[in-house]
Amino acid sequence: MELVRAVYENGVFRPIAPPDLPEHCEVEFVPQVVGAQGEVPSLMDVYETLSARFDSGEHDVAERHNEHQIL
Repeated sequence: MELVRAVYENGVFRPIAPPDLPEHCEVEFVPQVVGAQGEVPSLMDVYETLSARFDSGEHDVAERHNEHQIL
């Protein structure tokens, strides 16, 4: 039996990867939460973040792209 991981959104379970199942087959499962997902940022949140970066005056963001990584 194959383990199928899915995300529940808008009332539908959406598989993370295509399951090896025939089309239109009926399945039965007991949902088990494996990791709580944080709230997904809205498009306005993304625009605000990008705007703040632009307004900072630092335009070469590629120069700092690895800043958060531990070397």
